[in-house]
Amino acid sequence: MPDDLLGRLKRFRRSTFPRYRREFRDLAQRGQHPRTLFIGCSDSRLVPHLLTDSGPGELFVVRNVGNFVPPWDASRGYHGTCAAIEFALLNLRVRDIVVCGHSHCGAVRALYEDAPAQAPHLAQWLELGREACLPVRSTPEALHRTEQRSIALQLERLMQYPLVAAGVERGELFLHGWHYLIEEGEVTVLDLAQSAFVPAGRGPGADGGPPVLDLLQ
Repeated sequence: MPDDLLGRLKRFRRSTFPRYRREFRDLAQRGQHPRTLFIGCSDSRLVPHLLTDSGPGELFVVRNVGNFVPPWDASRGYHGTCAAIEFALLNLRVRDIVVCGHSHCGAVRALYEDAPAQAPHLAQWLELGREACLPVRSTPEALHRTEQRSIALQLERLMQYPLVAAGVERGELFLHGWHYLIEEGEVTVLDLAQSAFVPAGRGPGADGGPPVLDLLQ
């Protein structure tokens, strides 16, 4: 293990952990009860707990390349993201699901490039964002729009999951699409009424029923 990470582990045990000792012990004894499933990109610049000012036990996080949601197909393959969604709904009974993409997303950029021949798994995974691509060159504006279109696409896929659809229809589960602008520290949220992303706090957000997204038209 790199020496710098070992040093950070020691600092955590010595300095950070004592500040949260009571919370961690309570979580260990009573179990976790997060209200939000956060589906985010694996990008190192996206830090869910820092972004949302959350503490231990508040977010159930699943991350992957591109914050993609695989289609629900009832297969028995190894689908880590699908399993996390089912666990969050059945075991943790989360109330909210956030799909959070971000600016300068490498996965989105890769959609406009040829995947390396030595990365077949990556090439297949990236197909989960293909429908969000635009028939143009990968300009900064096109990439920005594709990032947002991809978030909308993943929300639509979530509604294919029977557990998700049932929770939304009962008014017990709410879906949210977020686009994080790394360089600005700002999050825009998908407003279904406007079929657009608006600054957080300025719109009703992406709560409620099945996404009907003009962004993908």
